[in-house]
Amino acid sequence: MTTERTAGWAEQAVREAGQPAGPASREEEVLLRIERARGRKARVREERVTLAHGAGGSASHTLVEAVFVEAFRNPILEPLGDGAVLTVSGSRLAFSTDSFVVFPLFFPGGDIGDLAVNGTVNDLAVCGARPLYLSAGFILEEGFPIADLRRIAASMAAAAERAGVRVVTGDTKVVERGKADGCYVTTAGVGVLERETELRPSAIRPGDAVIVSGPIGEHGVTIMIARGELDIQADLASDTAPLNEVVAALLDAVPGVRVLRDATRGGVATVLNELARSARLGIVLEERAVPVRPVVNGACELLGIDPLYVACEGRFVAVVDGEQAGRALDALRAHPLGADAAVVGRVRAEPPGLVLLDTAFGGTRIVDMLVGDPLPRIC
Repeated sequence: MTTERTAGWAEQAVREAGQPAGPASREEEVLLRIERARGRKARVREERVTLAHGAGGSASHTLVEAVFVEAFRNPILEPLGDGAVLTVSGSRLAFSTDSFVVFPLFFPGGDIGDLAVNGTVNDLAVCGARPLYLSAGFILEEGFPIADLRRIAASMAAAAERAGVRVVTGDTKVVERGKADGCYVTTAGVGVLERETELRPSAIRPGDAVIVSGPIGEHGVTIMIARGELDIQADLASDTAPLNEVVAALLDAVPGVRVLRDATRGGVATVLNELARSARLGIVLEERAVPVRPVVNGACELLGIDPLYVACEGRFVAVVDGEQAGRALDALRAHPLGADAAVVGRVRAEPPGLVLLDTAFGGTRIVDMLVGDPLPRIC
């Protein structure tokens, strides 16, 4: 599905360019058209918000850039990382916030409570920070069972203890029955940056290695199966987990870490597209190197979804100096959450801003950013 869509768009780009000629000029013209399209100012064409606007794909990015960045524009916001890096009285801090509307609230491997804690902890961790404090805001629907609320709060407390953070402030609102789907949670967090390393896409260089910290797609597929809408049974659980310890181990062992990203909505493919565009460099993935468990791969085949676009909640993407890739893998694999880490690709100068995949069948295709997410409300 993804391949056909990308190919169709590429063909349209060639037609619009109005250029005849052979394979070489055709490829160059397609890449030129893509570069021009991406260089245009973001513009929301829809008159109303759609589910795609919250899915983490290109529709989300357009909404964020055309509405929120346009309204709040400032140098701290504009990098649009997983969190903001601030300097306060000489100390470097990371600050992040996230909202959670996952359905169902309880699923194999976790629930909305530990997901909310882990999500914000991980956003801070991939900024290079040691997470310290969280806030928690709850929007509850009238009639929501107190027993379920206690279960969620207990899960959050356990997740916070595991991650070494404290929930120190919060808020609670209640809305009318039928207005909130049970419970929504918003968490914000603050962490301290204790290393001199600056993690940013502009530090990426040709020859760098692209690493994922473990098998991808487990959370998104778990949520879809837990909804009971599909006739699929699988022994699978969400990968939700706090990444601060394994990230710290990587940063302590490898001075050549360029950038880190939490691979949540939109999955690894979306993260890499963001990095390629920001760095103005190309990224080439090796399909056979991408770690995907057979049960996830099988479910994705049944659903017609590429695992590269499926969300994780306990995996991250790292771009490191290519010469230090082995050391990075050793550091990750020494931690339980990085035991299956793998180098999945390399950075190169061309084509700028694009992610390509060398397929298992010997071909190459563009891995573009999807408009929306085939798996809505997974976090």
